[in-house]
Amino acid sequence: MTPAVPDSALADTVLVRLTEVYPAAGDPFRAQEMVAYMKGIAPFLGIRTPERRARTRTVLDGLPRPDEADCTAVALRCFALPEREYHYFAVDYLRRHVSRCSSGFLPVARRLVTTDSWWDTVDHLAAHVVGGLVAADPALAEQMDEWIEDDDLWVARTALLHQLRFKDATDAERLFSYCLRRADHPDFFVRKAIGWALREYAKTAPHEVRAFVEGHRDRFAPLSVREALKNL
Repeated sequence: MTPAVPDSALADTVLVRLTEVYPAAGDPFRAQEMVAYMKGIAPFLGIRTPERRARTRTVLDGLPRPDEADCTAVALRCFALPEREYHYFAVDYLRRHVSRCSSGFLPVARRLVTTDSWWDTVDHLAAHVVGGLVAADPALAEQMDEWIEDDDLWVARTALLHQLRFKDATDAERLFSYCLRRADHPDFFVRKAIGWALREYAKTAPHEVRAFVEGHRDRFAPLSVREALKNL
C-alpha cells in the first residue's frame, strides 16, 4: 500500500523554495551527462553536488526542524518529482532528521527505496535511513528478515546494507545469514552488496568475516568474495 502524503505546512514551504532555487542552478548539457552516467534512471536538472548542497542551505535557511509527518511529506513529494536532484534532496533531508522519525516511518522508506530505484539513492536510504530506524528500534529487524526475501532486488539490497554503519552493534548472525540467503542471487547489485556489507563489518571483526567467507566460499559469487576480502 502506498503511504499517504500528510498535510504539512513545512513541506509546502520547502517544495516552493526547492522548485524555485534548484532549477535556477541547472545546466541542460550537464544534465544529459548525468542522465547517461546514471543509465537513464531519471532526468536531471544538471546541478553538481557542491552547488546542490549550497542551494539546499538556501532552501532550508530559517526553517524549523521537521516532525515525522513533515519528513514524510517532504520525502514523498520530492520523490514524486521527476528530476533526480529532488530525490537527492529528500535523501539528504531524511539523513539529517531520521531521529525525528519513529518505526512507523519504515513503510515510507520502503516506498522511496522502490521508486526509480538505483544505487545512488538506495544505498544512502539503506545505510542512513533504514539503518537509523532499525538502530533506534531493534524490533524492526524482523521486518528486515522479510525484506531480505523480497523479489525486488533493491529491497533485498537494503536489507543487506542496513547495518553498514553499526560497527560493534552489528548483528553478525543476521548479517551472515542474509549473505548466505542471497548468495546465489543472479544480480550484480545484490552480489556486490553482500561483499560490501561483509567488507564493512570486517573493519570491526576481520577474523570473523574471513572465517565466514572462507567457510562458505563455494556458496558465493567471486565478486562477493573479492569485495568481502578486499581489505583483509
